Amino acid sequence: MAKILAVDDMRSMRDLVKSVLEKQGHTVTTMDDGDSALAFARSSTVDLVISDINMPNMTGLDLVAELRSLPGYERTPILMLTTEDNPEKKQTARSVGANGWIQKPFNPERLIAAVDTTLKKK
Repeated sequence: MAKILAVDDMRSMRDLVKSVLEKQGHTVTTMDDGDSALAFARSSTVDLVISDINMPNMTGLDLVAELRSLPGYERTPILMLTTEDNPEKKQTARSVGANGWIQKPFNPERLIAAVDTTLKKK
């Protein structure tokens, strides 16, 4: 199964994503902000990144842009998992390199489906 990096400043959200995806056989590493996620990504690669947008220190959009400049992350699928529902934010996310969007709150089946679909396209 896949190695996944999940980034969210809310512990409950990180724990939920980790629990749901690990039950599917994935290995999930969690980080609480963009800075720590970027530091992790500089020394490790993953098959998929899932990131919130609104986080302290570095937004998810800034994280996506930074990840796209790292060797090994140019084509890594990135899903945004956020409460945002603004079409302009979605377009900005696409323009910096995000591949998809999952609206919070989400049900576990929707997260699993989005992850499975995104990984199959990889």
